[in-house]
Amino acid sequence: MSSTGANDRGAVLTRAAAAETLGADPNTTRLLADADDTGGSMNAVRTTLGRGVDGPPPHYHANSPELFFVLGGSLQVLTGEEVVSVGEGDFLLVPPYMAHAWGTGPETGADVLIIKAPGDNRFEYFRLVDRIRKGEASPQEILATQDRFDNHFVDSRIWRETRAKTVGGTAEHLVAMPSGESGSPADRERP
Repeated sequence: MSSTGANDRGAVLTRAAAAETLGADPNTTRLLADADDTGGSMNAVRTTLGRGVDGPPPHYHANSPELFFVLGGSLQVLTGEEVVSVGEGDFLLVPPYMAHAWGTGPETGADVLIIKAPGDNRFEYFRLVDRIRKGEASPQEILATQDRFDNHFVDSRIWRETRAKTVGGTAEHLVAMPSGESGSPADRERP
């Protein structure tokens, strides 16, 4: 576990040097706190992306909103049917069931704090993504974990078109996904 855990007052402290880091510069994910570390209140990761890199494909979360705070650089972020630019110091909250994806432009990378609250344990999801990047696992394995990790993949024509205009065919994909679910998250049955 990357966290030192809760102290006698319930605080959770993860030292930078102790955080498990996945990937390789400039594309890394630091595992800061998982749901078990925080009593289920959240999970948190810090992600860096180099220039012209796509993060995960469009997806939504049914159980939690996801917060993005840009520490440095900038991102393009799909928010439903719109793509917004998010720069250093900007805060973005994506509500449950809203399709979202993110990537960097050709001029700059990004350093982003990402928090999902309430949290579910997602460190194994990020470790699986890392194994896929290394060729040690199949992208099909991600599709099999959509319910477990509350990460439901969808297609987005707007995202594909925007990224093609921004980075053309040069975008590096951290994980190439096979076809999964299609359609709008709004079409899914909500609990």
